[in-house]
Amino acid sequence: MKVKLKLAADFVGGVVIGNPEIEISGIAKIEEAKQGDLTFLYLPLYEKFLSTTKASAVIISPEFKKTRDDLTYIEVKNPNVALQKIIMSFLKPKINLTGISPSASIDPTARIGKNAAVGKNVVIEAGCIIGDDTIVYHNTTILENVKIGNNCLIYTNVSIRENCLIGNNVIIHSNSVIGSDGFGYIPDERGVYNKVPQIGNVVLEDDVELGSNVSIDRAALGSTIIKKGVKIDNLVQIAHNVVIGEHTGIASQSGIAGSTTIGKHCILAGQVGVVGHIELADQVIVTAQSGVSKSITKPGKYRGSPAQDLGQMLKVEAHLRNLPVYVEKIKKLEEKIAFLEKEFSLIRSKGN
Repeated sequence: MKVKLKLAADFVGGVVIGNPEIEISGIAKIEEAKQGDLTFLYLPLYEKFLSTTKASAVIISPEFKKTRDDLTYIEVKNPNVALQKIIMSFLKPKINLTGISPSASIDPTARIGKNAAVGKNVVIEAGCIIGDDTIVYHNTTILENVKIGNNCLIYTNVSIRENCLIGNNVIIHSNSVIGSDGFGYIPDERGVYNKVPQIGNVVLEDDVELGSNVSIDRAALGSTIIKKGVKIDNLVQIAHNVVIGEHTGIASQSGIAGSTTIGKHCILAGQVGVVGHIELADQVIVTAQSGVSKSITKPGKYRGSPAQDLGQMLKVEAHLRNLPVYVEKIKKLEEKIAFLEKEFSLIRSKGN
C-alpha cells in the first residue's frame, strides 16, 4: 500500500519539512532504508545514519538537526510512537487467510463466527465458540468448550486447552500453549510425587498479546487470569492461578510462580523470576535478571536478586565495583593502626 507523506504526517500531528507529496510504500530501519521507505530517528545512537540513509522520509524529533536538504522530514515530539501509528493505520501487514480450510477438523457443535478464517489442519473440538473476524492459522489445536472472542489472531501451532476463555482483539503468536496443566504435585510418605488434578482454566481478557512459545498454566481451581491489555514477550512461563493486572508488560524469559498477583501497569524486564504466593503493587518496574522473593507493596523501580529498591541497589553495586579499592584502603589502615599501637606500647613502656 502507498500513502502520501502529508496524509501520514497529518494523522500523527507532525510537521512536514520538505516535499509533502512523497509517496511512502514501506517502513525500514534508518540504516537499511531505501527509496520509497519511511524511517525514524529517536535515539542519538542512530543519528550517525542520518547522513547516509537512502530513505525518502524520516520521522524525527525537534532536537535533531535536519542536515540534509535532499531528505523530507516529519517532525514530531515522539517519532517512535508516530511510526507505530502510521504502521497500524496505513502499512499494517495484510492477513491473507480467508474461509475455512477443507483439512480443518471442526466438531459439529462448534460455532464459527462471521468472516472467521480457519487454516489447514486446525482442530476445533466440541462446544467451542470462535468469534467474528477471528483468524486461526494452520495446525492450531483448540480443545473442547474454548471460547474465543471477535477479531482475534491465533498464529500457527498454538495449543489452547479445554474450557479456556479468550476475549476480543487477542493475538497469540506461534507455538504458545494456553491452559497446560499447572505444576501441582503432592509427595506421599515415600517422597513419591502424586499429581494434583488441575481443573481450572485460563482467562485472557481483551487486547492481550502473547509472543511465541509462551506457556500459561491452567489454574488448579478457578482461573489463571491475564487481564486487559497485557503484553507478554516470547518464552515466558506463567504458572497456575497467577493474576496479571491490566496493561502490564512482561519481557522474554521471565517466569512467575503459582498464585502470585502482579498489579496494573507493571513492567517485568527480561529474565525476571517471581516466587509464588506474593503480590506486586501497581506500577512496579523490575529490571532485567532480577529475582523477586517477597511482595512489593509500593510502586517504583526494583533491581537485583533479591530485588530491592533500584536506588539502593545502584549504591550497593557502586560499592561492589569499588571493593578492590576498599580492600587496599583497609589494608593500609590496618598497617597504620598496627604501627600506632606499637608506638603507643613503646611510649607506655618508657613511661613505666
